[in-house]
Amino acid sequence: MPIEEILRELATLEDPKMREANERRGDDHGVNLTHLRTLAKRLKTQHELALQLWATGGTAARLLATLICRPKAFSAAELDAMVRDIRSPKLLDWFIVNVVKPGRHAEELRPVWKDEDDLVGRAGWSLTTDRVVKNADGLDLDALLDQIERELKQAPDRKQWTMNHCLAEIGIHHPEFRRRAIAIGERLAVHIDYPASPGCTPPYAPAWIAEMVRRREQAPGA
Repeated sequence: MPIEEILRELATLEDPKMREANERRGDDHGVNLTHLRTLAKRLKTQHELALQLWATGGTAARLLATLICRPKAFSAAELDAMVRDIRSPKLLDWFIVNVVKPGRHAEELRPVWKDEDDLVGRAGWSLTTDRVVKNADGLDLDALLDQIERELKQAPDRKQWTMNHCLAEIGIHHPEFRRRAIAIGERLAVHIDYPASPGCTPPYAPAWIAEMVRRREQAPGA
């Protein structure tokens, strides 16, 4: 399927109202993501086509590229160049989940990216949070809490969100650090007034930690 035909199909999926809603969140596309995934399933894995889609610079095309590429085909240098060219939070998150995590270089890039600003920093803290939850062996959680305590309050919004997520997950999954994680959250008060819908866990770290620990303790077999 020629790239020109795919780009025309992507254009037909564009919804002005969806674009308007996405732009309020900092995303510059108006494509229904369910329809995008359907297109990706039809195309299946096509790495060279994914590279062509990425090279267009369009967010919708790049979202599609993350779904049809071969993650292990990328070098660390290629991934680093790609992440630094991303301007959309949704694209950044899909890039991390669909390309970086299944690839070969996540742990190599994680500590480099987490000390960067804005979306690159968001990528690094997203990978760090994943390790905190799934495989914290070898992570210096005290040092992570030190860095969060120093930098969270002043971090750019999109990086701050994932740093705060990491703080909460440390408190949830590592009881020996729970008291300190809660104390940091209380002192910094990041997202303390963030509106949460009924039944949803608020992003204020102390409340987030308390609620998730409660759920884990009440789970069958806990």
